Amino acid sequence: MLKSLFEQLALDYSFFNVFRYLTFRAICGVLTALIFSFIAGPVLIRRLERIGAGQPIRDDGPQTHLDKAGTPTMGGVLILAAVTLSTLLWADLGNRFVWITLLTCIAFGVIGWVDDYEKLARKNSRGIGSRQKFFWQSLAAFIAALALYLTAESPAETTLIVPLFKDVALDLGFGFVVLAWFVITGSSNAVNLTDGLDGLAILPSVLVAGGLGVFAYLTGHALFSGYLGIPFIPGVGEILVFCAALVGAGLGFLWFNTYPAQVFMGDIGALALGAALGTVAVVVRQEIVLAIMGGLFVMETVSVVLQVASFRLLGRRIFRMAPLHHHFEQKGWKEPQVTVRFWIISLILVLVGLATLKIR
Repeated sequence: MLKSLFEQLALDYSFFNVFRYLTFRAICGVLTALIFSFIAGPVLIRRLERIGAGQPIRDDGPQTHLDKAGTPTMGGVLILAAVTLSTLLWADLGNRFVWITLLTCIAFGVIGWVDDYEKLARKNSRGIGSRQKFFWQSLAAFIAALALYLTAESPAETTLIVPLFKDVALDLGFGFVVLAWFVITGSSNAVNLTDGLDGLAILPSVLVAGGLGVFAYLTGHALFSGYLGIPFIPGVGEILVFCAALVGAGLGFLWFNTYPAQVFMGDIGALALGAALGTVAVVVRQEIVLAIMGGLFVMETVSVVLQVASFRLLGRRIFRMAPLHHHFEQKGWKEPQVTVRFWIISLILVLVGLATLKIR
């Protein structure tokens, strides 16, 4: 929105030329989302407290979490609002990648909102049925994947890039839609499973968003992408602004979500964040790198899968409790210890993902 305005002003005032630079608009995106979160956060928390939007706590979870009952949830509204506002202000609104990514994020946020509302209305922690939720997630992810497939302007947009190998790329054809669907829905649910401790999911999401933003910038730059041996996709660079907005919104939300949390993001935030990361990874053609950078989310998800499979097949559990962060709580780690140590792991994995740019 502002990009077009400043481009017109730049015709008469050279100062406004600075807003043509993608990196400068990305910085503006971070700051806009961050400042908006700081201003709107306390207002939202008070509003959620007034309407009684307290988080129901599962009886089968850690006993140390019972005192969290009543903490306002659905704080993901703040993240969605900050990301949407910042993206609309600073991104090129004529860019199809921006719209597909933003609308997918919002769509998953709506699904999460319905799930959170059901939890509050029924006063339980289950929300809508898992099959129903998965159906709507799948539908939203499929539409996003199909939109990217049908609007692709070059083979690079539907090719699977394998990190570490400069010349290895797999032409997926319509299989791209299947892969994109899997990545978007899988990432959404993985972040949702990780969101079990104060601040645990939001900072890794911020770190991964920042890492993917680097890939977006380089993929959309003909010179840098050629030098690094990654596909050049015109227009993808604008996704950097969306990632920057996500970083700003996430850091702003962390201010209120850090231990002891004043507000939880709820499914409206977790599902939207995961879907946003998955969509960005698909757009910049780095699905495998997402699995590396988001390795914390992968570990949390795998721990649940292994726990369920082991209990159903062998009648015993592998972990003391799943997802994985609860296992370490049961071993005696304090909640802040689990959170900060998982943050460190996430930072290391993001750096490993970025390192694949040079190791080819």
